[in-house]
This record gives sequence, C-alpha cells and structure tokens, in this order.
Amino acid sequence: MATIGFIGLGNMGGPMARNLIKAGHSLKVFDLSEEAMNFVVQSGAEAAKSAADAATNVDAVVTMLPVGDNVRSVYVDAGVLDAVSEGTLMIESSTIDVETARAMHAAAAERGYQMVDAPVSGGTAGADAGTLTFMCGGEAAAFAQARPILECMGKNIVHCGAAGLGQVTKICNNMLTGINSLAVAEAFVMGEKLGVDRKILYDVISTSSGDSFILSNACPMPGTLPTAASSNGFKPGFAAKLMLKDLRLSQAAAQAAGTATPLGAAATAAYAMHIDQGNGDLDVSSIIKLLKPDV
Repeated sequence: MATIGFIGLGNMGGPMARNLIKAGHSLKVFDLSEEAMNFVVQSGAEAAKSAADAATNVDAVVTMLPVGDNVRSVYVDAGVLDAVSEGTLMIESSTIDVETARAMHAAAAERGYQMVDAPVSGGTAGADAGTLTFMCGGEAAAFAQARPILECMGKNIVHCGAAGLGQVTKICNNMLTGINSLAVAEAFVMGEKLGVDRKILYDVISTSSGDSFILSNACPMPGTLPTAASSNGFKPGFAAKLMLKDLRLSQAAAQAAGTATPLGAAATAAYAMHIDQGNGDLDVSSIIKLLKPDV
C-alpha cells in the first residue's frame, strides 16, 4: 500500500481520504480547517503541518480544492512541487479551468514529475460510498500509476486523453447537468400550473423520452422522488453555488474553443440569478425556486 499526501478535506475530500484509509493506504493530510483535518485524523491519518509537509516523503499527492487559484497556490506558492520526491505522482481532483490544469501539468513536468488531472462526478454521496467517476487527463503511464489509488475512491475510472482533458470532460458533464436540471424544473412547473399532478408528470416522463439521470435521481420538484434533495428541503448533495462555478468554467472553455453553447449560457444566467436570491448553499435542484419560489 502507498503513502499518500491528501490536501483539501472538505465535503468531497474528507470522505475520499477516509476511503483511502479504509483501503489500507497511509495518509498525511492537510486542510486550512483544523476541524476538517481532525475528522480524517480520527480515521487514522497523520496530520501534516502544511501542504508542503503533506507532500513530503509520499508516493502520491491528491488535491481536492475549490478553485484554480487554490490549486496554483498549493502546488506553486505553498511549495508542493518543491517538496515532493522523485517518482511522486500528483493527482489533481479539483474541478478547475482547463488553462490552470494544463499549467500545473507543465509545472510538474518541468520538474520531472507525473501528474493526472482527475476531477470527479458523483457528489458527496459518491464520495462517501466510494463510487465516484474519475475523468482523467495525462500521460497513459501516469494514469496507470494513478488507477489503483483512484479505484479506492471510485467505480468508474476513465482516461479521457492528454493533460487537461479530464477537466474538459468534467466541464461538459456539469454543463449538461445544469442545463438538464433547469429544463426538468421548467417542465414540472409548467405542467403543474396547467393542471397535471406532479407525481403523474414524474411517472409519465420517467418512462418516456423525456427521462434523464437528473429526472430519475434528482428531480427538482418536491414530492416526486422521496430520495431526491428536493423532497428533503434541498439539502445539498451538490450546492447550487458550485454548479454556477462549473457553468462559468464551461462558458470560459467555450469561449476559448470558439464554440457556441446557448443552452449553457442560459443555464449560467439562471443559476447566477438563483444564487443572487440567496440560494447558493441549497442543492443544485433548487433551481426550481427561480421559477416557483414557494416550492
């Protein structure tokens, strides 16, 4: 088993780190939140004094951070790239902009290290259960080295291509999630206003061509699916403010690629308005409140 430095122990990183411990790996962990760090230490991890300390004398470093600026800061400013030893693999699992992901790959390569960008899908439930999907970018040899570690935290481990293409794949996925969440919300609000019971709408659409992963697992209309966040006070599995972050990443990527994403742009604008109304900490499915505030 490997010795792994894990940096970033939030709602996703914490359970991911604990699953590595359950699998038998030794962990050195760091987070700016002492409470978050102690929670993982109680599961058997060693507390590091800094990000650089977490990256010292380990076989691999895993980072799970909020935004691209945090990733640059940890790897460059906080000295992770200077602290790692020869042969240490870096696995960057934050969802960030493609430019930063590729810049971190380049910075690691300049120092002779391998890196994989490996953002995830599956939310906090998947992080807890160890069933995340990892979308990986980087050299095939680095992916092969990372895979046994990632398999301790996820079920679907996919090599998407070269450096940064894991992030590209994740951004495409989350743009679709945001669009679909808004579209399902629109359909249910319209149908109910025109007189169709929300449960009948769900039963019909979930067995028809309008079905989707969002409808079947995270329907925004309360009372349609008992396990959905919408039926549980919109308690977040994936917060609306994080969806807006990812939608904005999708729009930046679309601009860089010179391609139009009109539905992505509409979803971005809708989530921005929704969050301006104070709903950022609610689940992504709470976008229905933009259309039906009293839901």
